[in-house]
Amino acid sequence: MASEAIGSLGGGLSVTEQRGRWVLAATVLGSSLALIDSTVVNIALPAIGTDLHAGIAGLTWTVNAYTLTLAALILVGGSLGDRLGRRRVFMSGVVVFGVASLLCALAPTIEALVIARAVQGVGGALLTPGALAIIQATFRPEDRSRAIGAWTGLAGVSAAVGPLLGGWLLGVGSWRWIFLINLPVVVVVLGIATRHVPESKDPRASGHTDYPGMALVVGGLGSLTYGLAAWPEQGPSSPAVLVGLVVGVSALVGFVVRERVASDPMLPLGIFSARLFSITNLVTFLVYAALGGLFFWLVVTLQVVAGFGPLEAGMSLIPVTLVMLAFSAQAGALGERLGPRIPMAAGPMVAAVGVAALSRVGSGATYLGDVLGPVTLFAIGLTLTVTPLTATALNAVPQQQAGLASGVNNAVARTGGLLLVALLPVLAGLDAHGFSDASTLEPAFRTAMTICATLLAAGGLVSAAFIRSPRRPEPTPEPELSCPRHHCSVDAPPIGSTSRG
Repeated sequence: MASEAIGSLGGGLSVTEQRGRWVLAATVLGSSLALIDSTVVNIALPAIGTDLHAGIAGLTWTVNAYTLTLAALILVGGSLGDRLGRRRVFMSGVVVFGVASLLCALAPTIEALVIARAVQGVGGALLTPGALAIIQATFRPEDRSRAIGAWTGLAGVSAAVGPLLGGWLLGVGSWRWIFLINLPVVVVVLGIATRHVPESKDPRASGHTDYPGMALVVGGLGSLTYGLAAWPEQGPSSPAVLVGLVVGVSALVGFVVRERVASDPMLPLGIFSARLFSITNLVTFLVYAALGGLFFWLVVTLQVVAGFGPLEAGMSLIPVTLVMLAFSAQAGALGERLGPRIPMAAGPMVAAVGVAALSRVGSGATYLGDVLGPVTLFAIGLTLTVTPLTATALNAVPQQQAGLASGVNNAVARTGGLLLVALLPVLAGLDAHGFSDASTLEPAFRTAMTICATLLAAGGLVSAAFIRSPRRPEPTPEPELSCPRHHCSVDAPPIGSTSRG
């Protein structure tokens, strides 16, 4: 049982032992739930729009309702995991996600689907930071980079395989199956976690929840996203758009002010005093904003403009799945040897070239001639980037802040995708029915891909200019813990702590 596993951890688990592999299985499968549902819905958007009579705003919210609650509450998820127990919160998130998936599958209207997607995001916010924090707290220091590399590669593959899975399910059933498929995975994850995943928590974590901060960030991101989503249908001068944008920006400014003065902030701004952590999160924002835009727009454009079927459009991203599955562990090892700067600079640049080349996709596009090469190049760049990026974000802060660091980094990633998905229709000039009109969507797609490529290139330039290898934080005195010292591996030194020039 899990309780028995805690008592036998010693200095931490190894990725080569059976119990370590079970922990990886639970965290990868759990994270895959959240990651697949961040991309699988994209392939079904044309079918959802037809079945539920949804326009551009409804389809955008089908994606963004999930991303909104995930981005806004993921910090709470990380904090709750540190305080109440990472396994407990992780499993709670899996349960919420499963229930919400069933509600999505049964949704009779676009409004009901959007609400159920928001609940899915709540579940994702609880399980996502917990998965990475469980790995960081459970594995011994010398195995953490390898474990994170395996988690990044396998979980990252799930995000890329989402459109493929969605296309297949649309071919054999309906869009509702893309949510029902989550239910057996939920059962498997809960079974593995109950039996094999040890509990861990931060004994220093605060016992309070920052409800005003939570309300401000949810209201701010929600209002800002609403204003951007309503813009194509109602125009920039619409009162709803103007109020949404003003309220959104004001609430987010208020959130920062609140976090500065709160005694127990949801986001302790002091974590950004670590320069490396701040820069890594800037790169995260740029890279994941581009990813959100690409995964949203490519599979829709291939169907509406190029005439691909749902399965064909989903299969267009197979190179991402294959390359990440084959080489993510090696990318992690490369980052360990060279330091994070080189892969974090080169990876986004390579990905940017691939995304820029996708702008050629149009009405006469073929998979071999216009899609395969650019997507493969993008996959290589993404694989070089994601493992060093994740490891650097966690390395940049003391080990006891693993849950917070994971939550912040995930929140930044999701917020980047959320805002760009909402903003791209405005920047690309789409109107209310743009996603169903091939003649309008084709030039807009070219603009969207140019913007995504620019963001990726910016991420590479920032990494080249400012990323350095993290140094080992100064040791801090340890308090007496309620469990034996060797049971609680949350205070072990950070991964990859060897200093490099």
